[in-house]
Amino acid sequence: MQTLNVGAGRTDQEHKVAQEQHAADLLAESRSDANFFFWAAGLAALGTGLLPLKLNILVNVGAVDLLTLYGRQIGGISPALTYSVAVGLLIVLIGLGFAARGGYRWAFLAGMLLYAADMIALIALFSLWAFGIHAFFLLKWYQGQKALVDAKEARIAPA
Repeated sequence: MQTLNVGAGRTDQEHKVAQEQHAADLLAESRSDANFFFWAAGLAALGTGLLPLKLNILVNVGAVDLLTLYGRQIGGISPALTYSVAVGLLIVLIGLGFAARGGYRWAFLAGMLLYAADMIALIALFSLWAFGIHAFFLLKWYQGQKALVDAKEARIAPA
């Protein structure tokens, strides 16, 4: 049985150009997925009350909600501490977004770990809509880090 050569009729130069274009497309896809860190930060600001409009039906941050809910019962944790945690989360998300756009795979993995942990808190709070949004961001960040890996392999693959 004979295998088909998909690149038949291409010169080595054309093959290298196509391979570089594929790697560039994967990097662009990764940068696009990294932009979801900024969307996550904006939605977290909406869900935590840092903006004048608080939209906590669809977007919640599980850690902040748990701190708010159980903080009052434990010893009256001040709202300033809750807002400080929310601002810290926003800073981390924005920083991870810039790092991910810079091509650092660890930023995607850190964001996935952060949101997976927050999803556990959302399960405890029965916030299914926010859980779904977190799952969407996890998917996009997984795709972004996978595109980085594929781009690296595309550059290393022999011509």
